Amino acid sequence: MIGQTEAGLLGDLDGVECITFDKKAGRRALRQTLGQRHFDQLLLMQVALRAGLASRVIRASSRLGFDWARSRDLHSLFINQRIGRHPRAHVLEGFFDFLAALGIHQRELRWDIPIPPAADARARSLIPDDQPTLVISPCSSQRMNNFRNWPVERYATVAAEAVRRHGMRVILSGGPSDEERRYGEAITRQAGVPITNCIAQTSLKELLALLARATALVSPDSGPVHMAVAAGTPVIGLYATSNPDRTGPYLGREWTVNRYPEAVRAAFGREVDAIRWGQRVRQPDAMALIETDAVLERLDALLRTPEDARCTGADVPQKGHAP
Repeated sequence: MIGQTEAGLLGDLDGVECITFDKKAGRRALRQTLGQRHFDQLLLMQVALRAGLASRVIRASSRLGFDWARSRDLHSLFINQRIGRHPRAHVLEGFFDFLAALGIHQRELRWDIPIPPAADARARSLIPDDQPTLVISPCSSQRMNNFRNWPVERYATVAAEAVRRHGMRVILSGGPSDEERRYGEAITRQAGVPITNCIAQTSLKELLALLARATALVSPDSGPVHMAVAAGTPVIGLYATSNPDRTGPYLGREWTVNRYPEAVRAAFGREVDAIRWGQRVRQPDAMALIETDAVLERLDALLRTPEDARCTGADVPQKGHAP
């Protein structure tokens, strides 16, 4: 069961049937789509109330959800079984916990997301084989009090230095929102170096193909971070308002610039270990704690590292990335 936007990326996975859920059409349309279908097992792998309500339409004998510590938004009302406790775990570890609850204890990271020839051709036209390329995805999703975006002028400095120090091509990626368009225009204008602004000009498949060919991605806590990891591309993650140990890139986390502990101290006067796991910092200026020099130092160090050692870290076998 998947949203319409996400289906644009994952809807053609081999051996997987994707049933799209149109949030605007609501549960009635979903009920009509499912008809009388009955499933042996439902894995409710989101705790948002909207997901819980949608799950009520799905007929399933067993309804497996999160343990008490990871439940919220009335999640417990929609399940009849729980996965095991796993304190202070990365979100992806939670998905492995669902497998363990089903008796599947093999752990393997595998991302075989198909890339259509047209998307691959578009990526090749933007990133030639011999061109080291930095992709910058400057914005996270727009939600109330999100505050995950880094200042425009700092992105512009990183872009300029990537070109000057390393001769890199710089590509901006993002969606069609007004905020993302504004960021793209401002970064391009302030950097003073050639930049390819692809904001609002790529599909999710094209973005995945682009990330697969890129040298590195710079991004705050956002979907492209995890797409890059799936594509085998290291991420210089920018984290201050959310904890990268919970939602950061699962592989290559050493490249992340983590100012979450400082933001927690400033906002709550406490250490990370003393607050709820995954608690967000809602201070508008928290991302300013991330210094431009710290990001450039991570980029310099990444480029000094052998390519096959840039996207590692999890003690889990890896098989395949987005081709």
